[in-house]
Amino acid sequence: MTGPRRLSHAISDGDGISLIVSVRGPDDARRAEEGGAGALLAEGEVEAIRAVSGLPIVTAGIGGDARIVRPGDDDVEVADGVELVVEVAREEELEEALERLDPELLLLSARDSEQPVEHVLELLSDVPAGKLAIADVGGVSQAELDELERAGIDAVLLRDPA
Repeated sequence: MTGPRRLSHAISDGDGISLIVSVRGPDDARRAEEGGAGALLAEGEVEAIRAVSGLPIVTAGIGGDARIVRPGDDDVEVADGVELVVEVAREEELEEALERLDPELLLLSARDSEQPVEHVLELLSDVPAGKLAIADVGGVSQAELDELERAGIDAVLLRDPA
């Protein structure tokens, strides 16, 4: 595949909710892709992961097809063709992200919440139409995954590969 792999296309195309699976290397990437992942969160070895997978790669740094930033980060520039994913955990951060960065992709983070699914759903209610919402809720059951999908979440980030 030539050119960047678009995360926004991967999670908005097709039926159902997409899974973005955290991977540490090529073996994890192969397993995640075989298991139905729609994209990968690279926790290391970006180039080695890219060599074995055609899925979009999300990173917190450079080298991916999409980059995760926070609304208050000073360095939110991304290379040409790299999509911006803005991580928010509170309403105030969501407001700042929308005003300052106007991202297409929002990562609704609830990893520190005692009720992560409910927290994400509260944040989702303030996400404008036309934005893609990714839930970061830690572990998720099939029932919770179904609930997130019904509510309009486009993708779920699974930080612990199976």
